Amino acid sequence: MGICSERSCVVKIIVDNDKCTGCGTCVDTCPVGVYELKDNKSVPVKVEECLVCRACEAQCPAGAIQVIE
Repeated sequence: MGICSERSCVVKIIVDNDKCTGCGTCVDTCPVGVYELKDNKSVPVKVEECLVCRACEAQCPAGAIQVIE
């Protein structure tokens, strides 16, 4: 999962603000609460909690989210 060291894994989450409509689907879909809406845009605020399940990518109707391991 991600770039791993002995203690942690690093995942990068990119939200394309030009595509993001602020619908909140990622907030509702993420099982660990990675996302919050700020100024009507999705912001990954707890990236370290990401399970890399990619539910946010799959469910985003605008295709604005990319999860990179």
